[in-house]
Amino acid sequence: MLSVAMRYIKQKDIAEDATQEAFIKAFKHLASFTGEVSFGAWLKRIVINQCIDYCRKLKFTDELSDSNLKVIDEGFEDDWKVENHITVNQVKDALEALPEKYAIILKLYLIEGYDHEEISGILNIKENNSRIQLYRGKKYLQKQLKQLNNERFA
Repeated sequence: MLSVAMRYIKQKDIAEDATQEAFIKAFKHLASFTGEVSFGAWLKRIVINQCIDYCRKLKFTDELSDSNLKVIDEGFEDDWKVENHITVNQVKDALEALPEKYAIILKLYLIEGYDHEEISGILNIKENNSRIQLYRGKKYLQKQLKQLNNERFA
């Protein structure tokens, strides 16, 4: 669970605190575990929520809502191709370099596998905000990976 926390909080000591708080919450609310999902998935969700709470408290995130929102075509979500020579570690590094408001949503969507409804519930934002932030984060990530590609041939 610490590795999950480290995806969201880059400082190990703070990630450890968030993980510990998540375990305490899980223990206190063990009776609410219904078994609809695996125990690991239930605990992981608590850890992620705790990390996001820590990020908000420590002001690691920017405002996640936008005032002038437009509906974005969901077809973009299927296009996640990268150049063949780009490694998984390079993608992870580029993801870590993103602004937090994009990185959190990209991690929830790509790594944790949450859909927009779940992300909106976790972050307490509208589903459309989740889509927009994912779209913007994806464009930002693609831009960084394109720079890596250009540096390779420079």
